[in-house]
Amino acid sequence: MIRIKTKEEIEQMKPAALLVGRTLAEVARRIEPGVSTETLDSVAEDFIRSHKAVPTFKGYGGFPASLCISINEVVVHGIPSKRVIKQGDVISIDCGCTLNDWVGDSAYTFAVKGIKEEDRQLLKVTKESLYKGIEVCQVGRRLGDLGYTIQSYCESFGYGVVRELCGHGVGHVMHEEPSVLNYGRRGSGAKLREGMTLAIEPMITLGNREVVFHSDGWTCTTVDNSTAAHFEHDIAITEEGPMILSSFEAIEEAIKSNSNLELI
Repeated sequence: MIRIKTKEEIEQMKPAALLVGRTLAEVARRIEPGVSTETLDSVAEDFIRSHKAVPTFKGYGGFPASLCISINEVVVHGIPSKRVIKQGDVISIDCGCTLNDWVGDSAYTFAVKGIKEEDRQLLKVTKESLYKGIEVCQVGRRLGDLGYTIQSYCESFGYGVVRELCGHGVGHVMHEEPSVLNYGRRGSGAKLREGMTLAIEPMITLGNREVVFHSDGWTCTTVDNSTAAHFEHDIAITEEGPMILSSFEAIEEAIKSNSNLELI
């Protein structure tokens, strides 16, 4: 069942969504060659808890950390470890916060200085596809219109659109109905209604769209080891158009202040 939120409830969701962006900004300040992904995870957990919130991912389905940190060919759900960041890495970081019983869920892909030009273009197009998808989220349109918009834009560059993973509704729990696919047919799927709240998250690959799930039960990589990118926003459907609840503003300010990162 799709849970419709009132205007008041949508306003109540915003602080959780914005805290995710602030958390990712705090993590961005610490990204540099030689730092481990488990160190970045600790930074995020400490920041979230210091703001009277709970890291939503930790313990969710048995996931052991506060962040999903996915490097290069890892599409999503990378488990923080002693692996260290290297020059030229592409790092997708997904974060969830639960604040006042509402969940915020957002992701950003970071470029460590020295990335390949083809990776830089992948990140640019993936982020653009997120906003193009959001533009379609008007009352009366359908989820298939959203998926088609993301798919057709990314495939026009020759990129792979992952089928096995998708966005979702978001609210009091992290995964609500409906599933929000990054591919689809125009005019198909559930009709978008005022009060729907969605986490839209294109997961796009430089090469083959096929993925492999690892034995740890979480890590998902591209089958051909090509680079992947992942950006995510929480939005609400309103009569005035889509309202973005999360924000990349603090993240991108942090990137600008970190000489180890490139702003794409």
